[in-house]
Amino acid sequence: MAFSKEIYLDNAATTYCNGEVFYAMQPYFITNYGNPNSLHSVGYAAREAVEKARASVAKIINADPDEIYFTSGATEANNWVIKGIVSASPVKRILISAIEHPSITESARWLSENGIEVEYIKVDENGIISIPDLLAKLSKPTCLVSVMTANHEVGTVQYINTIANICSQNNVYFHTDATQALESVHINVKEMDITALSLSGHKIYGPKGVGALYIKRGTRIDTFMHGGHQEDGMRGGTYNLPAIVGLGKAVEICMRDGNTNNVRMKQLRDYFIKEIESKIQGVKLNGHRTQRLSNNVNFSFKGVTGESVVAMLDVMGVRASTGTASTSEVLSRSYVLQAIGVNDDYINGAVRFTIGRATTKEDIDFTVDCLIVILKKLRTLSPINIKMEVPENV
Repeated sequence: MAFSKEIYLDNAATTYCNGEVFYAMQPYFITNYGNPNSLHSVGYAAREAVEKARASVAKIINADPDEIYFTSGATEANNWVIKGIVSASPVKRILISAIEHPSITESARWLSENGIEVEYIKVDENGIISIPDLLAKLSKPTCLVSVMTANHEVGTVQYINTIANICSQNNVYFHTDATQALESVHINVKEMDITALSLSGHKIYGPKGVGALYIKRGTRIDTFMHGGHQEDGMRGGTYNLPAIVGLGKAVEICMRDGNTNNVRMKQLRDYFIKEIESKIQGVKLNGHRTQRLSNNVNFSFKGVTGESVVAMLDVMGVRASTGTASTSEVLSRSYVLQAIGVNDDYINGAVRFTIGRATTKEDIDFTVDCLIVILKKLRTLSPINIKMEVPENV
């Protein structure tokens, strides 16, 4: 088997910077480098670029531009919304799903350690939020519910419209982390009655180190970053001008090409799933089979560890992961897979593949061939007793 090219299937961790985005950013490093807050023509030109990007971000989710605040990324946005709304509210209780990104769960843990009541909404075996559990937990006064639009590990897409409507009917703020979903899921914050939404540039072929937080006008939320009067006094710090321009351009490309990209990636996703399930035994698809991101394929392989599979794939030129990039260095069981009740026989063998705009059918075929070789070798060496019939090519 020839390893002649790199196959990148870790697009949930980060994507490459799109060429159009890169070229749009370049002038703001060298020639149009003004501070958007400066009161001269160079500053005004920079400010115009910021506001153009703000308008683009607002458009993709049907918000108003003055409801968009630029951040250093979705992690900052998530920290801000969780801590800022609690700080501004007389009710010190929040609800989050059991499978949120660490930037939400760790923020919630910090709040809990500082006297805030945090409860976790249950999910089913596919990672879908339990509406009865949400309703039961909303029987007590609550200031915020945070449920991600789509899960970063298993790709399950939530019924955000339903959850947002329930929160609205109970006069509770609703936040969703749309970091993984912006390109795959149509979001209309006004129609869906979403209070706040987080997003990140480097998940949509934009630059790293920039994101945005949508905050519905009138929402009670405290300032998170002090030190200046930027962002209408809500978030201090000099604007990262090139990155903001890049985010705006990346969003424009999502709006222009998103449907075409999603159709193609969904076809590859379904083909990938079919190939793995037909050619390899002892596998389990994690997450909802159809209600999932167009680029996400998360499988558990029985009798092996995900880390071993990822390491051997890397040697063969295929880049994949075991889960969220924020915690992938920690060799521990995925809290997401535990929450959805994945069996002990499979939970350690999870591997996440996330297809990108550049992925081809040939890339998928090569990856499946690699997996067949890897699993045959690992299962031969494994001390775990695999109680199944394994075909000769696995």
